[in-house]
Amino acid sequence: MNHKKIVAAVSSLAMAAGMAGYLPSGNTAAPVTAVAADSSYNYAEALQKSMFFYEVQQSGRLPDWNAVTWRDASMMKEDGTTADVVEGGWYDAGDHFKFTLTNAYTASVLAWGIIEYKDAVKKAGLYDLYMNNLKFGLDYISRCDLGDEVIGTIGDDSFDHKWWGSPEVYIRKWKIMGSGGVEERPYDTMTCSTVTGYMAAALAEGAILLKDEDPTLSASYLAQAKSLFERADKVRSDAGQGVQKNYYNIQQHGDVTDYIDELMYAANWLYRATGDQSYLDKCKTDYIPKYPLENQSTERKYTWGFCWDDSTQAAALLYAQNTGDPEWAAHVKKHLYYWMGKGDGTSIKKFAEAITPKGLSWLFQWGCLRHSTTTAWLAKLASDTILKDDIAASEIDKWADKQMDYCFGDNEMGISYVLGMGDENPTAIHHRGASGIHDDHWNELGTTPKASSGGESWQTEYAHTLYGALIGGPDKDGNYGSYTVSDYQYTEVAIDYNAGYTAALCAMIDDHGGKPLADFPPTETPKWAEWEVAAVLNGQPADSYTEIKAWAMNHTAWPTRVAKDVRYRYFFDVTELLDNGLTVDQIKVETKAQQYSEGEQGYAHAEGPFQYDGNIYYADIVFDDGRAIMPTGQSEHRDEVQFRISIPDAIDGQSTKGAWDVSNDWSYLGGLATASDLKKDDSLNEHITMYVNGVLVWGEEPDGTKPTKSDYTFTRNGGGSEIVTDPTTGPTTGTTGDPSDILWGDADLDGVVKMNDVVLIAQSISNGDKYGLEGTDDSHITEKGQKNADCFDPGSGVTPKDALSIQKFLLNMVELPEKSK
Repeated sequence: MNHKKIVAAVSSLAMAAGMAGYLPSGNTAAPVTAVAADSSYNYAEALQKSMFFYEVQQSGRLPDWNAVTWRDASMMKEDGTTADVVEGGWYDAGDHFKFTLTNAYTASVLAWGIIEYKDAVKKAGLYDLYMNNLKFGLDYISRCDLGDEVIGTIGDDSFDHKWWGSPEVYIRKWKIMGSGGVEERPYDTMTCSTVTGYMAAALAEGAILLKDEDPTLSASYLAQAKSLFERADKVRSDAGQGVQKNYYNIQQHGDVTDYIDELMYAANWLYRATGDQSYLDKCKTDYIPKYPLENQSTERKYTWGFCWDDSTQAAALLYAQNTGDPEWAAHVKKHLYYWMGKGDGTSIKKFAEAITPKGLSWLFQWGCLRHSTTTAWLAKLASDTILKDDIAASEIDKWADKQMDYCFGDNEMGISYVLGMGDENPTAIHHRGASGIHDDHWNELGTTPKASSGGESWQTEYAHTLYGALIGGPDKDGNYGSYTVSDYQYTEVAIDYNAGYTAALCAMIDDHGGKPLADFPPTETPKWAEWEVAAVLNGQPADSYTEIKAWAMNHTAWPTRVAKDVRYRYFFDVTELLDNGLTVDQIKVETKAQQYSEGEQGYAHAEGPFQYDGNIYYADIVFDDGRAIMPTGQSEHRDEVQFRISIPDAIDGQSTKGAWDVSNDWSYLGGLATASDLKKDDSLNEHITMYVNGVLVWGEEPDGTKPTKSDYTFTRNGGGSEIVTDPTTGPTTGTTGDPSDILWGDADLDGVVKMNDVVLIAQSISNGDKYGLEGTDDSHITEKGQKNADCFDPGSGVTPKDALSIQKFLLNMVELPEKSK
C-alpha cells in the first residue's frame, strides 16, 4: 500500500465524465419544443452557443466534455504543472486575467437562470451541458477560498493588456517579456465583502441545484457558502481590492457601503438554501436600513442596473420572492419601469440615458447589451413570479423579449450582436484567443488586408468563430459603425456580458421553446498553413555552393501550440557532381548566421547530406528545441537560420567548376530564383519541407508526397499527470510518502471517504475532550483514524488543513490513491 497525500491530483475535469458533446446520444429527455411561431429566433441554439463561449474561456486543463477543438490546456509551465495558484476558472474577457469577482458574479447569475427555469432547459436537452459549465465555474470559486482570505486576481497587471496572443502560449511569452524567467503567475488575496458575498451566493445556489443530484457536493458547497457569508458580513468592507481595482473597482462611486447590496443578495440565497429565517431577519435589521439611495435623495435606489458592481435590484427581487412583501415587488416594478422609459414625472424618473430608435435601453458605452439583457433577465423573472398577477406583467415581459431580440438582429444595423448567430456579425472582436494571432500585431484584425511599409502583410482574419459571445454593442443611437479592436467598449466580450443574457435565455426557452443544433459545434479546419518555411538566396548561386536564408514559422491556432522536434529539409540533385568525378562525401552542410546562439532553445544544426532517392539528397536543418518557434510575437513566430551547402572550390589543384548546379535542385525550383524578401509571400517555398514530431506538416517532397493532414497528432492537455493546486502550498504533482497501510481521509474508519470524516476531524480539533484521541464520545477519533486523517502533510499531525484536503477531494478537486477509490 502506498503512503500518499490525499492532495495528489487535481480533478477539475471530472465534473460530468461521459457527458461529452452538445446533444448526448441516447438522450431520453422530453421532446424538444420547436421554435414558437411568434419568435424569429432559436433561443435554444443561442443558449447552446453561449455554453460554447464559456468553454472557450476555460483556463487550465480542459475537461473532456469541452467541445472547443481549437482550445487546449493553458497557463501551464514547461514541466506540465500549472502556472496558476488555482487552476481552472474562466478568463475574464478578451484577455487572460482571472478575477474571482467576475467568476463568482457570473456563476451566480448562471445558477439563478437554471434554478428558475430548470424544466425548460431540461426539455430543450441542454441541462447537462449547462450544469457542466456551471460546475466548472463553481469549483473554481470554491478553490479560491483560502479560509481567511480569498484569491482576488490571477494575472500580471503589466503584461496582460500589452500582449496579444493565445492563452496556450501565454506563459512562454510572459517568461520572455514580463516575468524574468518565472513561470508562476502572480496573484493577490483579499477579504472584500462584495467578492466574498458573490462567492457565498454562487455556492449557495450550487448547493440548491445539487441537493438531490449530488448531496455530498451540495453539503460542501453550502458549508463553504455559510463561511464566506459570515466573513463577508463580519468584514463589511471593500478595501484592499488589489489588481482588481484597476479593472473592476467596486468602490468607483465612492460609496463606502457599496457591499451592502451583495450582503443582502447573498443572505437571500443562503435563506433559500437553508430555510433559516435569520438570513431574512438580517436583511431587515442590517441591510435594508443601509440599502443604497438615489443621489441626493431619501428614495431607495431603483436606477442603474444589476451587474458585478451593483446587485441592489437583484437583491430586491430575491427579497420580494422570499418574503412576498408587496413593497419590494413594487420597488422591482419601479426599477423595470425606469428601464422601459415609463416615467410618470413624479415617482419614477424616465430612463436617464437613451432608448435607441429600435427600442434598446442603452445605459452607457461599456457593454451596453450586457446591461440591457441583464435587466431583461430580471424583467422576465419578475413577470413570471412577483409581478405575475400585476396588470403590467405582460408589458414588462414583452419589453424583455425586445431587448433580447435586439441582440439577434432586430436593431438599427440589422446584424446579430451574438457572434456566430445570424447572417452578419461585427467583424472586429476584442478577443485574443479567437484571433489566433501569431505576431502580436493585432490592430488590423477585422479590417481590409493591407501590407505594411516593409512589405509584410499583417493578419486581418480571425482564426476562429467565437460562437455565442455577446459583444459590447452599439452607441446610444444604435449605430455600430466601423469600430476596431481597440474600441473595446463596443467590441469586447466578457463572461459577465454573457451572464444575464444566458439566464434570460433560460426564460426565453420557457416562453418560446427552441431546439439546439444537432451538428454543433462544426469542426474547424485551419484557414492558413500552421507551419511554413520561407527562403531567399543569400547572394546569387556560386560555382561551388548555395547559401540560403530561411525562416521556419509557427502560425498554429488549431490549437495554438509549440513542439520540440522541429526541422526542415532542403533537397538538391547531385547528378552534375557525380558526372564530374566528385563524391557525395565531398559535400559540406553547415550553418552560418542564425537568430539564436548555441545553448538557446531555437539554435539549429545543419546536418547531412542524406540520400532521399537516387541522386536526390537533402540537408536537414534541425532545431535543438523547436519550442522557441512560438506564435507569440514578431520575432518569436519565426526562427531565421542561414545555411550553406557547398563543395570545395578545387580538388588536387583542379577547379570543381561545373560540378555544382542548382538549376535542377528540387528546393531551388520552389521559387528561390524569384523570391525577393522573407517578409513577402513570394518567399514561401513548398519545396523545402517541414517536419514536426517526425510528421510532414509543410511542403512537398520530390516524389510528390504532401502532408496527409494539416498538422501532427497532439494530445489535449498534454497527456500529463493530474496536478494539485493548493493555494496554501502551491502546485505539486505525483505522490509522496513511504509505504504504509493507510487509507487517506478515512478518519472514522468506515472504509469510505465522505463528509463524516471532515466533521470528525473538525470535532477532534475543536473539542478534544469529547472527540479527540482520548475522547469520551463513542465516535471519537482513534489512533488509526488520526493516521488516516493526517493527509495534508503526513507526519505533521492532524490540523484543519487535513479537513480542507478531504473537502477538496469531495469537491472533485483531487483524486485519491487506488485503495481509497
